[in-house]
Formats: sequence, structure tokens, C-alpha cells
Amino acid sequence: MSGVLAGCGSPGEHPTTTRPDHGSAPSSSASASAHPGAGRPDPGPAPTLAPGPEGRTPVFERRPEKRALTDEKVVALTFDADMTADEGDRAAAGEPFDNPPLISLLRRLKVESTVFMTGRWAEEYPDQARAIGTDPTFEIANHSYSHYAFTSPCYGLPTVEKDEMKGEVERAFAAFRKAGARNVVPYFRFPGGCYDDEALRALAPEKVTAVQWDVVGGDAFATDSDAVAQQVLDGVTPGSLVVLHCTRSAAPATEEAVRRIVPELRARGYRFVKVSELMRPSTAPGS
Repeated sequence: MSGVLAGCGSPGEHPTTTRPDHGSAPSSSASASAHPGAGRPDPGPAPTLAPGPEGRTPVFERRPEKRALTDEKVVALTFDADMTADEGDRAAAGEPFDNPPLISLLRRLKVESTVFMTGRWAEEYPDQARAIGTDPTFEIANHSYSHYAFTSPCYGLPTVEKDEMKGEVERAFAAFRKAGARNVVPYFRFPGGCYDDEALRALAPEKVTAVQWDVVGGDAFATDSDAVAQQVLDGVTPGSLVVLHCTRSAAPATEEAVRRIVPELRARGYRFVKVSELMRPSTAPGS
């Protein structure tokens, strides 16, 4: 890949971002619906944060738990399926930008999760995109078409021009539809997690909610799965959003890390949820 993945970068490196006030509590309005988990009633449309402040795309990072009686131990594992627009030759030569063993593991362990997919990935692996996008274990969210940065600097990524930003989102959603994915939610993750005020304003007409994270898995280019797992386990608190990756060539340790992360967090009493459930207003007592 191009040497960078969302949520990754050198220690101490801080891309330029603007984090606006995230506005009011989530509403239930959305332009797409998530499939319910197996055996659960349909929860309705995937919630979004609306409206965005002053014509900007709203940003969701995590749901802090404030319980009068107890904390609800939920955590969202998210996996970025990264592939840049210009990496087709490498994929054709056999470089694996996908990770079928990871997806199979998540299914087998019944870990509901959100895959932030680039349009280019969906085009390269349409059968996998359709399989993920029709499996109630998962929901697919938008990670742009080309995985280029929406502001600079951003870990060395090439930068999208302002007038191309909307098209990056639209083109990715179109790739998901063409592949046959159905459980697509109106969420967007900026490549590298990098954004500024201009990017938030440019994407506002798309009516997506940008989704960040509070726990970086550190799996990009890592070969020590135990170190990746420990970083996640040390960082998770109730309501956490974890960013990991679904790209074997650039994140080869992720599957093994998940084999440890899932049982250890379940032993601590955590339940795995999709971003759409994490974003949904809680009705638990004391909320």
C-alpha cells in the first residue's frame, strides 16, 4: 500500500484536524439502514448525528457511558478496508488488500462490527463486498473511494481537491451498490482520520456522520499480534471505538490479535456492537 492506513502514523505525528462541537444527541434519521443482528428485532434506520454544526458534517468519536447504576460495557470494533485508487496493478500482481480469514473469524466468533470500506476495495473484491454487505454480522460504512487525504498533512497521503471531496463519497457508495451490498450505513471515515473545517463543509450535502475513534489498534505494518492485542485491551473503556484494519498486506497481525482481543474483552463483560448501535441513544436506566 502507500505506507499509511487510517489511524496510523509515526508516534508523535499529528495531522491537521479540526474537531467541532459534536452537537446534540443522535437522532434516528438516516439515508440507509443497518441489518439487525441475528435473532434481534430490526432496530430501524441507522442513527446519525444531526444536524451538523453550522453546515458542517457532524463527527462522532465514541459514546461516553454515564450510568447512575452501572456502566454498559459495549465496544465497537471497526475495520478499515483500505485500498488507494492507484493500487490496481499491485492487486493484480497478487498483493492481498483483503483479509478473508479475519472476516471468517469475526463471523465464527459472532462479533458484530463495522467495516469502513473504500470504493476501490469494493471494486477489486466485489464478491467479498457483497458477502460482507449482506451478512447481518456486519455493516459497511464509507472510507472514500481512493483513500486520499481530505486535508494535508496526513501521513504522506496524496490530497483530494475540495471540488472532488463529495465525489469521493458518492463514488464509494456507488461501488457498494454495484457490488450488491445492502447493509450500508450513512457513516464516513476520513482517510488517516484527517479532516479540517473545509472538508466538513464540503461533505455536509452528503448527510453522512464522520466517525473517528478513541482506541488505535496499531496493527498497520505490525507483525507482533500480542502487542496489537495488548494496545487494544489497555485502551478499551465502555463505549470505545477501536480502529483496526482489514488488509493483509499492510496489517498482517490483525487476525491473530482479534483472536485474543475478543475472548479477553468478553471475559471482562464487554459486548461487541456495530457503530450504529453505539451511536444509538441509550434507554438504559440512569442514561
